[in-house]
Amino acid sequence: MLPIPTKVGRPLPSTSSPAAGDEPVDYSDTFYGQIGGHETFKKLIHVFYQGIAADPLLRAMYVEEDLGPAEHRMLMFMEQYWGGPRTYLEERGHPRLRMRHVPFPITPEARDRWLAAMRKGVDAVELSPMHEATLWDYLERAAHSLVNAASEPRG
Repeated sequence: MLPIPTKVGRPLPSTSSPAAGDEPVDYSDTFYGQIGGHETFKKLIHVFYQGIAADPLLRAMYVEEDLGPAEHRMLMFMEQYWGGPRTYLEERGHPRLRMRHVPFPITPEARDRWLAAMRKGVDAVELSPMHEATLWDYLERAAHSLVNAASEPRG
């Protein structure tokens, strides 16, 4: 698996406007930078949220009528996780992935539908085989770890 380098010795900046005199950040040594940075993640997450909007089971888990804020939060999380700007941490604190998902009954069916929507997002950005495998491995593991409810009995 591709290691995800971190910048040791200084925190990664946010996506907010750099302060005067700050030099641009080079993300080329991170997974984030290697796959195209912000524009790649923006497209991936946007296509994913189109899938969320079209799936009644998944859409029902979002209390907000407008999925835009959720899409933005997911984008910030993914960018930070993969070595990009730390905007998520600055705006929302530690991701606490499991804690934030506890209120929602995530069944194996919901997990599979989430992965199907995410698969469309990953396919849309056309990553190299190595990068695609690395990203997909994480997404599958994350999705499986968030299942917190049994499937509905079929009757």
